[in-house]
Amino acid sequence: MQSINIKNKLGMWAALLITLASNTVKANNTDTYNLTAAMQPVSEENIFHDKDYYNWGSTIVKGDDGKYHLFYDQMPKKHGFYSWLTDGIVSRAVSDSPTGPWKKVQEVLAGRGDGYWDQYTVHCTKVYKFDGKYYLYYMSTNSGIMDLTEAQLDEVRHGKWKPDNLRGMLRLNQRIGVAVADNIEGPWKRFSRPLFEPQLPIANQSNNVTVTKRPDGGYLMIIRGDQPDQKPNEIVRMQAVLLADNPLGPWKMQSKPVVVNYNSEDPEVWYDEERKRYYNLYHAFGYMGMLTSTDGLNWHRAQHYKVADKEYTTTDGKTVKVHRYERMGIYLEDGKPAVMTAGIFLKNGDTHSLFIPLKAD
Repeated sequence: MQSINIKNKLGMWAALLITLASNTVKANNTDTYNLTAAMQPVSEENIFHDKDYYNWGSTIVKGDDGKYHLFYDQMPKKHGFYSWLTDGIVSRAVSDSPTGPWKKVQEVLAGRGDGYWDQYTVHCTKVYKFDGKYYLYYMSTNSGIMDLTEAQLDEVRHGKWKPDNLRGMLRLNQRIGVAVADNIEGPWKRFSRPLFEPQLPIANQSNNVTVTKRPDGGYLMIIRGDQPDQKPNEIVRMQAVLLADNPLGPWKMQSKPVVVNYNSEDPEVWYDEERKRYYNLYHAFGYMGMLTSTDGLNWHRAQHYKVADKEYTTTDGKTVKVHRYERMGIYLEDGKPAVMTAGIFLKNGDTHSLFIPLKAD
């Protein structure tokens, strides 16, 4: 009888431990954000065109004036869409709403010309307000000691990438830098060097920067570079993490990559304070996916991983299929996703910046 009681008690304890473990797993499983379900149809005022420029990716910042300020990438139509590598600029627009309509008010930054690391282009920008200052992160490139003629520049603008041509050279020289301002209207202070040089786990170049503040007060950056073991005539894009105590750095590369062994780019990272985890939205050349992490270092596919195909829905019920759906961004209002931005390349060859209202979860 004694042994039976002991067995019964052991069974009860085992059942209790299983229940506690199950409850702990449920408590830690906070990966519940469904971005697809939050995405709402768009109207004409959620689409931002320019007759002289290709409008592309963008960042929304709420100013001290109560208005919404949009920093967005542009490329001159006269040079073609692929002049993002040579002639990109970042401009600023203003609206009373984070979904538009937007009015362009300023061209903010362009390439600085000969003698600078950011000689050509300002592209793939992200703008943040940290502790009262504005930080504009961007990609730029240069031709080193080689002076490119106008004919050579035109070749880069319109020619396809090859590892040994001029476009290939400018691609390899891509680096991430930052400009800082006390006022959202500028002036912007730039620096003599990029923030860091490419190092393992990425190789060759750095692009597609995104930054968020960590709950411990530091900063986390995700960038896109090349996979080190790719073949000479192919490009495999991967993502890596850097950490810093200050938005200006020094930024320390972390050894574990975010994404490896398949093409992905245009990361957008943010910290979800309610769920106590990071999310990373990116495009994988055919669809949009989302990763998550509780520490910012170890990433896996989110529960609601696939966010969207290359299409969006309008308020009049139409589904618009597009050629490219890239450069996603998430605008947080009071710590919660309120708007998703994207660069849209239409099948007719035109582009626009897109602003998708997000339903509160």
